[in-house]
Amino acid sequence: NFLPATIFVASMLLTVKIGDIWNSVDGLKKDAIQVAGAAEAQTETPPAAGQPPAAEPAPAQPGEAPAAAEQAAVPGAADPNAVAAPPPGDPAASKLITDDPTLLTPQEIDLLQNLADRRREIEAREQELQVRQGMLAAAEARIDRKIAELKNLQAEINGRIKVFDEQQETKMESLVKIYESMKPKEAARIFEDLEMDTLLEVAQRMKERKLAPVMAKMNPEKAREVTVQLRDLRSLPREGLDQGN
Repeated sequence: NFLPATIFVASMLLTVKIGDIWNSVDGLKKDAIQVAGAAEAQTETPPAAGQPPAAEPAPAQPGEAPAAAEQAAVPGAADPNAVAAPPPGDPAASKLITDDPTLLTPQEIDLLQNLADRRREIEAREQELQVRQGMLAAAEARIDRKIAELKNLQAEINGRIKVFDEQQETKMESLVKIYESMKPKEAARIFEDLEMDTLLEVAQRMKERKLAPVMAKMNPEKAREVTVQLRDLRSLPREGLDQGN
């Protein structure tokens, strides 16, 4: 009776031992697969520009394989300080290339040089335009001052001419009164010696009843010439008025 019981117990122990061995082998296979997958993912993902290559993982110690495999299976858990490379077309990648002139192609360098030259040319033209605008503004200011001075001079001249005309008119009226108070014979003798312009100015301002006796005493030829000139002078306003109508 004791032998069968012993055989049964030994069989049960052997079964449990075989199950433990099988579980250990299965776990090692899974750990190896996870480590290989993590290494392949790290190889396919290149390090970002300007970043040092990731350090190779140290050999896993017994008992640390599951933890290392789980850490490698999580994206970005292998190196917390690593910066992922930007995907193609990302503005960050363009900025990195722009910040590093050594990454530019000769065509891009020529284009940037042309753009810089164009910018300098535009700035030079803008400065020249500003200088010309300043010169134009200064010239306009000088012209405005000259115009103001000329207007003041014109007003002064017109004022003096007006004063002169008034003085001449006063003198002429005084002279007319003198001739009107003279005897016709004496006035006629003086009229014959006067220049035609002065004679006409005096005769035109004299009253008709005072002028007629004086002209009667004048030389007939001189009196005829004075009459024609007076007629022309007195008809000028009427002719100008008729032409205006």
